[in-house]
Amino acid sequence: MITPIDQSLAEELQHKIDFKTKPTGALGQLEKVALQIGLIQNTLSPNIEEPHLIVFAGDHGLAKEGVSAYPQEVTHQMVLNFLGGGAAINVFCRQHGIELKVVDAGVNHDFGAIPGLIDAKLGYGTNSTLAGQAMSVDKAKEAIQRGKEIVKKQVDPDCSLIGFGEMGIGNTSSSALIMHYITKLDVPTCVGKGTGVNKEQLAKKIEILEAVVAKHGHLEDPYKILAGVGGFEIGQMAGAFLEAASQKIAVVVDGFIATAAYAIATLIDENVKGYALFAHQSDEKGHLDFVKFLGGEPMLNLGLRLGEGTGVALAFPLIRSAVNFLNEMASFEDANVSNK
Repeated sequence: MITPIDQSLAEELQHKIDFKTKPTGALGQLEKVALQIGLIQNTLSPNIEEPHLIVFAGDHGLAKEGVSAYPQEVTHQMVLNFLGGGAAINVFCRQHGIELKVVDAGVNHDFGAIPGLIDAKLGYGTNSTLAGQAMSVDKAKEAIQRGKEIVKKQVDPDCSLIGFGEMGIGNTSSSALIMHYITKLDVPTCVGKGTGVNKEQLAKKIEILEAVVAKHGHLEDPYKILAGVGGFEIGQMAGAFLEAASQKIAVVVDGFIATAAYAIATLIDENVKGYALFAHQSDEKGHLDFVKFLGGEPMLNLGLRLGEGTGVALAFPLIRSAVNFLNEMASFEDANVSNK
């Protein structure tokens, strides 16, 4: 159960922000972030403690239909890279002091017992959505529940800021389908280059996804959308968003796939929206439209399309800066500076 954000301190927080030694609104989006973090924590002096980032990995049966420029084997190879500390997300998490955890949500590989890997495997990849449902509705609900349990068990009790990343060849296709069903925008508007398909491959990708939509027909229920066209990692991320918000932890939404997971979470409990900040605008074609539909505003636009939670890691220090100016910057009265 997610508690709606308490707005009782909104006026005091805004007054504190406005009367710092700066013109009103001069720190732009950082002021909105400071206000939101203060409201989430229900305090005039919020803090950022023990930031976490969890990467969920899973494979997609649709990847074998030709929607990706990379083979499915890359998913498990990248999981091993995460565990070895060699991926971009490892670099950024080390740089910014973020606790990184990696989850096998449903990779088509038998990892065995590997130190550092959280085993939440729901299967060896989903079924091809071109042939039928990606998973059963029961499995979709289990994915949501497992995501919740991971946050309950793996996140430090003092954590006040968390983000989620993903790895899964084919998951931009799954996310484009989720975007289509939730926003009602046509498939071509929702489909981008993903891992870097060329013009011909993109046309084929759109053709395949339109065939998937024709097969599945009308979907509205979040569990049925997830079961029909989703992924194990997307389902677990959605559950993680819900659990983090229920614990009053600020959640940072990464790129296109994370936004699809977050969108599923909003359909399950709309109150999650008060706890979410959007890290960046992905270079994936439909992402900005998706974020706007969900009422969000990206903090960064760096042309990123890597996933892994990299946008989250890069946004974390900006969020910390927003909290720091709220707590440490002098007011006009403190500094004897005229505000007229």
